[in-house]
Amino acid sequence: MTASPGPISREERAARAKAAFDHLDTPQDALVLFDDQFIFYYSGFAFFPTERPVALIITRDGERILFVPRLEREHAQQMGEAERVADYPEFPGHRHPLLQLTDLLGELGLSPASIGVDHDGYPPVMGYDGPELSEALPGAKVRRVSRALDHQMALKSPTEVELIRESARWGAHAHQLLQDYTRVGENETEVEARATKEATAAMIAALGETYRGQNRWMSGAVALYRGQIGVHSALPHAMTTGATFQHGDTLVTGAGAAVWGYLSELERTMFLGEASGEQQRFFGHMLKLQDIAFEALGPGRTCAQVDEAVRAYYEREGLWDHWRHHVGHSLGQRIHESPFLDIGDSRPLEPGMVLSVEPGLYVPGLGGFRHSDTILITASGMELLTDYPRDLDSLTLPA
Repeated sequence: MTASPGPISREERAARAKAAFDHLDTPQDALVLFDDQFIFYYSGFAFFPTERPVALIITRDGERILFVPRLEREHAQQMGEAERVADYPEFPGHRHPLLQLTDLLGELGLSPASIGVDHDGYPPVMGYDGPELSEALPGAKVRRVSRALDHQMALKSPTEVELIRESARWGAHAHQLLQDYTRVGENETEVEARATKEATAAMIAALGETYRGQNRWMSGAVALYRGQIGVHSALPHAMTTGATFQHGDTLVTGAGAAVWGYLSELERTMFLGEASGEQQRFFGHMLKLQDIAFEALGPGRTCAQVDEAVRAYYEREGLWDHWRHHVGHSLGQRIHESPFLDIGDSRPLEPGMVLSVEPGLYVPGLGGFRHSDTILITASGMELLTDYPRDLDSLTLPA
């Protein structure tokens, strides 16, 4: 029996922090990061962002200092891997937390330094308001470096890929339960809850008591419709309505699982009862679009070239009225990461990148048609990390 993958090691996170400076276009004396996903990526501290600022300082020698509100101090000490945790009393407090952060940077000798940031100050979360870092620390040269850090995050390590594989495995299990429980007359919310609860219980039993999801977009093993049922499946980002399934419905699903901070994406188009001629026609076009994208993926190709290849099929088949979005996006910790399989993204694909591939067609009054699979760019091409059936027969539910 293959051992279940564990969390990212302390050594790998520490190495990431030191390597971050190698990805920068211009030399920086330190990094100050406010985005919770960057903070987790480099320090292992998973938390829910609120109006209280949290920051991670990374020095050139790789020292990591977490700056947190007092209520998070023990949490950061127990769950994070930073070499030091500094805290402030509360937001907004007698002295604003961003000013206390600049005091800390001064103690570290970074007041007149070159500092790379993801945001120039803490972003406006839950009513937060405060000065920009460049305003509070006028002696420093503050420069945004988030694009470079996004590139580092996009190149998944072997351990990260294994966690995403494990997510894909449990996402498929949740999806199979969703498919099994979907029948005419059943309720969307109840079916989603049943499939998700059972899949999560099975995953926890298999991965053991030490398992943690550590992902704020997903908890456990999840399978959902998100309101994409019947005519509402033509809305790419519909919201749950608690619909009752009916004969002839077009259904668009979503499934995945949180595994030590990492996730995958699996989506399928299904039908309740035999698909009509029009449903079959658009389903066939959708499969062809995804196949074209698969064929276009590989190291050295640009993200734009993949989207261009897919767009050519829309043009050739007269399908532009049913186009709504680009081919896909990177993913891993975040449900959406960069780069994007979009005509406007000229970045090259590189081995280690993990992306969704999900070109869709949306027909008002009939439904939406979208499969999404998670793929890995390899040295020789691409590898499917999700392997759920894609064909019409497998996705036609008994009515």
